[in-house]
Amino acid sequence: MNTTDNPHDSTRSTLRKASLFYLVFVMFSYTTGGPFGLEDMVTTSGPGLTLLYLLVLPFFWCIPVSLVSAELTSLMPVEGGFYRWTRAAFGDFWGFLAGWWNWSASFLLGGAYAVLFTDYLAYYFPKMTWWEHYLVSVALVAVLTWINVRGIQMVGQLATALEIFIFIPVVTMIVIALFHWHHNPFMPWVPPHQPAIKVFGVGLALGLWLYSGYEQLSTVAEEVENPQRAYPRALAVVVPLSIAAYFLPTLAGLASAGNWEKWHTGFFSDAASTIGGPWLGTWMTLAAMVGNVALLNSTILTTTRMPFAMAEDGYLPELLTRKHSRYGTPWLAIVVSALIYGALAWQSLGQLISVYIWLRSATTVLTVLSAWKLRRAKPDLKRSFTIPGGRAGLFYVVAAPILMALVALFGGDKFASIGGAVALAAGPVVYWFLRRRTSARPTSKPGPDTMGGSPTAS
Repeated sequence: MNTTDNPHDSTRSTLRKASLFYLVFVMFSYTTGGPFGLEDMVTTSGPGLTLLYLLVLPFFWCIPVSLVSAELTSLMPVEGGFYRWTRAAFGDFWGFLAGWWNWSASFLLGGAYAVLFTDYLAYYFPKMTWWEHYLVSVALVAVLTWINVRGIQMVGQLATALEIFIFIPVVTMIVIALFHWHHNPFMPWVPPHQPAIKVFGVGLALGLWLYSGYEQLSTVAEEVENPQRAYPRALAVVVPLSIAAYFLPTLAGLASAGNWEKWHTGFFSDAASTIGGPWLGTWMTLAAMVGNVALLNSTILTTTRMPFAMAEDGYLPELLTRKHSRYGTPWLAIVVSALIYGALAWQSLGQLISVYIWLRSATTVLTVLSAWKLRRAKPDLKRSFTIPGGRAGLFYVVAAPILMALVALFGGDKFASIGGAVALAAGPVVYWFLRRRTSARPTSKPGPDTMGGSPTAS
């Protein structure tokens, strides 16, 4: 693959930036993608509590995080996003942890999305062997990697097409289901004879996973047209759209198809078959397959800018800063991340979500704390968007996500607690190891006075 000799030479490459329209679809495909994946929440937490979670959690999780992301993007629209916000607020160590934890978290899901796509495909090809399954998963990662190397505009075009394909059967199911309302969708509120920690803790962790990621698109701020204006507007569209995309199909499915105790991953296809017939069930299955493609496509986009930004700052090998000579994308960082996703493409989501939420919660907490710290340290710097409500609003957007993270982490099962703690502890170990091997300090020092480009050199 052709690359520039100088990774920071912009004269030999043209980066086609994404408009607000494509940013909305890329953001939605990363944060939501569709209703698929929440079905286990119904059997774990019960229909009533699931619907309540889907409506209430956004006010304690994704809405505060979105407001923080909007303000900090308007303050520091730089590649690396929340990693560089944290570094500007709290210094090298905590900035590194924000970046490393996020990149590590992507390993747990990148390969899993490819596996989920192939799992649905195996429904149509039941004789598929394990190695054929693996090759299909790796092939999907390879194709989406090629698209990501070509730039955010092509990623946005693909995300738009995929999401439109998903919307049609989901909306069709909702409309038909509302005309066949046979059950109380809120009953029972919780499953009978289940341990409280499973009902509330595991369901809450799943809910936080569903509503995570609203700060992630900040990592490609320099690849978006006028990010100071585009990000707040995109978030204002995506957050309510995501809530509707989760709540309405779940409400309609429970009210029409019922059978809450049989809900499991993939049950939306069964519900669609019950509601509209086999043709709708098949269409919904195809939409679920496409949903995993959309999630993986946007995951590669958002998470691969993290190693690029960390390499720019001297933490990771400088090779990862190389940009494609034609498309201007950090192609080597994209390819390295994709290789790791491909190597893990034999995994499945399972309990990985409970470990993933530890890493994601930690980066989210650092992100919202950065808003508080930068507001105190640099209150006079220009922000085209400011979190409303003054001090009370700032307290809300910081305290609510921290509270939710603590409840979810301490309410999880033993596997999540051990696995999550180990995953978090690996961050300081890696930081210490890399700093021991690096004689020079990081090559750049981000600051909130950096308004439009790469961080200023220290």
